[in-house]
Amino acid sequence: MSKVICGLAVSVDGYITGRDPGPGRGLGDGGALFDWYGSGSTPSQVFDGFRLTEPSARIFDELASRVGASLAGHTTYTDSNDFANGGPHPTAPLVVLSHSSFPPANPRQTIVSTGIEDAIEAAKDAAAGKDVGLMGGVLVTEALKAGLVDELILHQVPILLGAGRRFFHELPRHIRLEILQVVSAPDVTHLHYTVKR
Repeated sequence: MSKVICGLAVSVDGYITGRDPGPGRGLGDGGALFDWYGSGSTPSQVFDGFRLTEPSARIFDELASRVGASLAGHTTYTDSNDFANGGPHPTAPLVVLSHSSFPPANPRQTIVSTGIEDAIEAAKDAAAGKDVGLMGGVLVTEALKAGLVDELILHQVPILLGAGRRFFHELPRHIRLEILQVVSAPDVTHLHYTVKR
């Protein structure tokens, strides 16, 4: 049965982008959040070109192998130039949640404009029994509010960005997490939680 998970790189001060993100600028000056994708000698078995440290490769590939579909918010989509090459994952289709309908950039994409619940259902259908990977701070927060997230993975990078887009936004209540795993690598700490219900 599909789980809904989120695994994002995040700064110590809680940002998933740097200053001035946007179309043509990607994550703004937040590129340092992803230095760990190329800081090691162990090639990823899922993402071509990624060479990680051994602990990071183990964690990254295990999670990436679980993803059958990605779900991104419209801001993440436009900041990433509409993922014109397909999507953020090399094999998983992409579902985009937007306030309005528009044509997808390619056949691997589906646009949903009827709310977070419908978007997650569409992503689960596309995932064909594998997990759904969420992208974007507002989208993850909305999914948490709706009680639809099973696991959170924070790839915490030891940097203070000082500004950018935050990972988590305001929630109406406390959401308790249970620690599943903490793996320290030379340039990132992988924090894996399950969302308690």
